[in-house]
Amino acid sequence: MTIKPLRKAVFPVAGLGTRFLPATKAMPKEMLTVVDKPLIQYAVEEALEAGIEQIIFVTGRNKGALEDHFDISYELEDTMRARGKSLDAISNIRMKPGSPVYVRQQEPLGLGHAVWCAREIVGDEPFAVLLPDELMVGQPGFMKQMVEAYNAVGGNVIGALEVADSETDKYGIISPGAIDGRLTEVTALVEKPKRGTAPSNLMIPGRYILQPEVMRILETQEKGAGDEIQLTDAMAQLIGQQPFHGFTFDGQRYDCGDKAGYIQANLAIAIARDDIGPGVRAFAEGLLGR
Repeated sequence: MTIKPLRKAVFPVAGLGTRFLPATKAMPKEMLTVVDKPLIQYAVEEALEAGIEQIIFVTGRNKGALEDHFDISYELEDTMRARGKSLDAISNIRMKPGSPVYVRQQEPLGLGHAVWCAREIVGDEPFAVLLPDELMVGQPGFMKQMVEAYNAVGGNVIGALEVADSETDKYGIISPGAIDGRLTEVTALVEKPKRGTAPSNLMIPGRYILQPEVMRILETQEKGAGDEIQLTDAMAQLIGQQPFHGFTFDGQRYDCGDKAGYIQANLAIAIARDDIGPGVRAFAEGLLGR
């Protein structure tokens, strides 16, 4: 079996972010910051750490701030230089010419449709998918951990995380086969099963390495859960045709599509930092002690 190298990553960033209104009325939800860095930057850095060479954003209307973030900011940089200020905070954000690549999703038809919008750029190569709402904190990053597993087994490798049985109806869930350490054979996938019917408590936390054949399935994929074109349904059709594994993350996940999860991420990341951690920890302890 020839395992093609993973060079491309797709970031579905066309969502409206309605759960964070009014903050997202004029600002992309992916630009919400955890401490001082936008969510999208955390995800892009995770992909680059894993050796990804081409960043593909599937975007939509009113996402100009996201595109500008990864571009040159001449006025800002020139002013900072003139004032003798360090550019270290922004020096690694700008991408090389030709990356990121931007493609539009004109209608909000679901994650599967968003991924399919990148089909011409992905071509006949394997590709990663990263959902920026899911902030993964670990050493090394989740995608790098997954790439190491992919290079060993090939095929399709998706993220896996254990959740409480009461939470399984919120996510795509894995039916597990043989288990080898943190690698679990995937025998089936189900999107948001009714509570009490889930085949396991292994959910898919927004990280995927997929073979290009999934694009041909998405071409004719019908709507599923939530009346949207679900990536999970298309992936399920690859099971049995190609190797398919879940890889359990060794690290911490924060669901930043949820307000409570977003606040938790800010607090946890802040406390872990050397510069502001002690002060934030003392403040949090003071709140809890009242």
